[in-house]
Amino acid sequence: MTEYFGSIKDTADLLKKGGVVVAPTDTLYGILADALNPRAVERVYRIKGRTPSKPVIVLIPSTDFLDKFGVKPSRKESTLLNRKGITVVIELPRSVSDRFRYLHRGTGSIAFRIPENTELIQLMEATDIPLVAPSANPEGMPPAVDVDSAFEYFGNAIDGYVRGKTVVEAVPSTIVKIKGDRPEIIREGSISAEEIEKILKKI
Repeated sequence: MTEYFGSIKDTADLLKKGGVVVAPTDTLYGILADALNPRAVERVYRIKGRTPSKPVIVLIPSTDFLDKFGVKPSRKESTLLNRKGITVVIELPRSVSDRFRYLHRGTGSIAFRIPENTELIQLMEATDIPLVAPSANPEGMPPAVDVDSAFEYFGNAIDGYVRGKTVVEAVPSTIVKIKGDRPEIIREGSISAEEIEKILKKI
């Protein structure tokens, strides 16, 4: 049965059970699920109608969570992640790549972000769960700006909805990959390429 929650913290038990929840993130409303639960992630793909070959971004509360994916970030990768709000694409070791194919979809790398959202960080720390959180809309449709528009899209296919502020004209996160010793901007969003360069120069 679909429920409406007053706080994102109330979604913890649902996520632990493999549930799927719509909630506000640091950018848009997202479809949240346990990133370490392949069935939950596949369910998000089905609900959203997401292109099967398209990887998802994984939200983490701190770089310590990268251990769950067998990833040892470089100093520059850690610096960008700890800035919060920046999505960093990191290559997976070959030893774990197959295990996380349901996330990277054959690319061999995962895009991680520490969100600029205190409640999301607290939720992940309390549950010990990293999250996938693609935007709350069927692929090709405009992103949901609030819970009601998300419900119009998905109805009872989603296990729970978290009410939050209406989101209008949200800017997506900047996506960066460190190649060699230089940052490659895959998508320029909320943080400019110039700002990325400034952050890395301080190391």
